[in-house]
Amino acid sequence: MATLQKIRSKGLLLTAIIGLALFAFIAGDAWQVLQSHQMRDAGEIDGEAISAQDFQKMVEEYTEVVKLSRGLPSLTDEQANMVNDEVWNAYVNNKLIEKEAKKLGLTVSAAEIQDILTAGVHPLLQQLPFRNPQTGRFDRDMLNQFLVEYAKIDRAQLPAQYVEDYDNMYKYWSFVEKTLYQTRLAQKYQMLVSKSLLSNPIEAQNAFDANANQYDLLLAAIPYSTVADSTLTVSESELRDLYNKKKEQFKQYQESRDIKYIDIQVTASADDRKAIQAEVDEATEQLAAATDNYTSLIRSVGSDVPYVDLYYNRTAYPSDVEARLDSASVGSIYGPYYNGADNTLNSFKIVAKTTIPDSIQFRQIRVIAETPDKTKTLTDSIYNALKNGADFAELAKKYGQTGDNLWLTGAQYENAQVEGDDLKFINAINNAEPNKLMSMSVGQANLIYQITERKAVKEKYKVAVVKRKVEFSKETYNRAYNDFSQFIAANPTVEQMVQHAEEAGYTVLDRRDLYSSEHVIGGVRGTKEALRWVFETAKPGEVSGLYECGENDHMLVVGLVGVNPQGYRSIEQVKEQLRAELIKDKKAEKIIADMKAANATSLDQYKAMSGAVSDSLKLVTFGASAYVPSLHGSEPLISAYASVAEENQLSAPIEGTFGVYALQLYAKNKTDETFDVKEEEQNMINMHVRFANRLMNDLYLKANVKDTRYLFF
Repeated sequence: MATLQKIRSKGLLLTAIIGLALFAFIAGDAWQVLQSHQMRDAGEIDGEAISAQDFQKMVEEYTEVVKLSRGLPSLTDEQANMVNDEVWNAYVNNKLIEKEAKKLGLTVSAAEIQDILTAGVHPLLQQLPFRNPQTGRFDRDMLNQFLVEYAKIDRAQLPAQYVEDYDNMYKYWSFVEKTLYQTRLAQKYQMLVSKSLLSNPIEAQNAFDANANQYDLLLAAIPYSTVADSTLTVSESELRDLYNKKKEQFKQYQESRDIKYIDIQVTASADDRKAIQAEVDEATEQLAAATDNYTSLIRSVGSDVPYVDLYYNRTAYPSDVEARLDSASVGSIYGPYYNGADNTLNSFKIVAKTTIPDSIQFRQIRVIAETPDKTKTLTDSIYNALKNGADFAELAKKYGQTGDNLWLTGAQYENAQVEGDDLKFINAINNAEPNKLMSMSVGQANLIYQITERKAVKEKYKVAVVKRKVEFSKETYNRAYNDFSQFIAANPTVEQMVQHAEEAGYTVLDRRDLYSSEHVIGGVRGTKEALRWVFETAKPGEVSGLYECGENDHMLVVGLVGVNPQGYRSIEQVKEQLRAELIKDKKAEKIIADMKAANATSLDQYKAMSGAVSDSLKLVTFGASAYVPSLHGSEPLISAYASVAEENQLSAPIEGTFGVYALQLYAKNKTDETFDVKEEEQNMINMHVRFANRLMNDLYLKANVKDTRYLFF
């Protein structure tokens, strides 16, 4: 029990976080969707499907791990989407590597995992609470002690909260252990691939020289912008020839969709603003007259900022309130005023201001027995023993706790929902006398605590804030809904929607290459149903129904323009890209012909040509593209030319990315670095490891991965 007491001794707030039900099924809309698709799969890898239910369980598992490790009570939509993607990517990568590892005979032994635990430096281990209090590093002995305790716990004798904490932490550790095996296998596979590309002394010397040898050059360039596009023509045959030459670059490995959509955001009308202003004015009058019970008052007026009867740092309040604190006095009202940053009407009252420590160190012994009477008797016994000189830490250990010093800082409770026992506890710690033994009841337990140090004295405030968002009324929303619904009904095709949108006051937006792995349309939250319609139901030319989305303040309609299937993009789809490349090549041909016709024998003659720019480049290396300030871009050809050029020789015109260049090398230098073959070979090996990571893309394509999560999540 001692190990868990160390976890629990982090304080009430941390205990509450750990107490969250790990791996509990997430009820609600997601499951309703799953039920309607229960016979379908979330995806497929190399012919092996994963059911939506199994994938949902993995998402739930990782969701609770994220919440526990980051101290979050819940995840936002964006965080949930990120978790969904991380779980999918990890699942796919693990499956791909497992298959390759099996072919190669790669495995991960239990001894390897024990070595990782002994080293204690793996990032995953740093997220566990089993850390040495002196070093802050992962402590394997603490983990082992916890596992022994967990195997022996008497579920019938321990309080239910303790048992739940043990179960949650064990599940968290099981997730970490499983992930350690998976990451270790991936590392071994990647290292095997990188070692197959093993560097040698010659390659190492070349790599060193590519960075150690430095060159200084002068250049003259004729930018492509000096030739007007209108002076050049591109034929269909040229487009087709280039398309055939580059066809592999236009291969599409996943299906995508092109859509047009209208997204409208409902905002407050003039009448809505007037009504909210009247409510804020009334709330401000009530706030001005109030002398106590600010918590209930602020709640009753519907403020977005709850009042908590604690002193806060000024930075804990909304930024618009913080900026005005110096302009207000204690007991007076500031406002009402409008804040455009969060679209709110505001007023506030400084209830009190004081100077107190922001950081308080304390130690505690948590006392709980079978009944309240027994808890009180045991509390009195421990309290009296401490009063009579008993050692705090030793007595704490006797009851399965550490008695270690803990810190309570403002940052731990500011901007949190603090009430009930938590509010009572924080107030008690903040107001207690240093070194005096104190006792208080918290839920079914009692706490004996003592303040050991106070520091970081700061000016703090109690501020009652009326903050009301300027929101639209139900009538305003209904009016917008009816107007938009009528527009959609009258324009059931993409062509009609585009044709009549402007006259109806709507703006049509375009999105090409929308993929099913995305979670939103147009950056608007809550558009998964619209995304599902695009990929599961829609046919080209059709327009969807009206989707209510965002923060219940957006309405969306989507029209499917076309489907881009797996395979090669058609020449029509990439024609403009091909045309731009051919135009650039034709400009280069014309500029090179003009430069040759000038019969220039010096760089100055090239500089004198119409539209020419010049530059002096220093410390150019083969290992990195040279940056040309006058053209605002990097040119790899300059780096390549410099590595083989002869000093003071003028180059012939060279076609580059941004123009045609004439180059002249005038100096060669070398850094003071000393060639170390072992170090350089290791650098090359590290580069090969990155190359091994890129091989995952090839494995992905080979496995014909199908991602159908959009049907469910």
